[in-house]
Amino acid sequence: MHHGRWNDGWNGGSGVWMVLMMVAFVAVIAWVIISLSHRNSRPTIGEPGSAAAGPMSPQAILAERLARGEIEPDEYNTRLAVLLAAPPIRSR
Repeated sequence: MHHGRWNDGWNGGSGVWMVLMMVAFVAVIAWVIISLSHRNSRPTIGEPGSAAAGPMSPQAILAERLARGEIEPDEYNTRLAVLLAAPPIRSR
């Protein structure tokens, strides 16, 4: 028996699902835009800091580790002194 409501009372529930699906759709679109913008902001070939710019020196790697907080300044100074005092290793 039909009492004048469309879809036998499903209107309230379907409205909630429509809103949730729209929010999910907008979130996915935002995620795609953010992902693409981060991909485009990375260094390109030949720019300083990119892998294609060549290998980093041991001193630069050590300084980068200090800047990231991976090592303490005392350890940095000790390792830098070792690097500067050691003769260069020659590859065959």
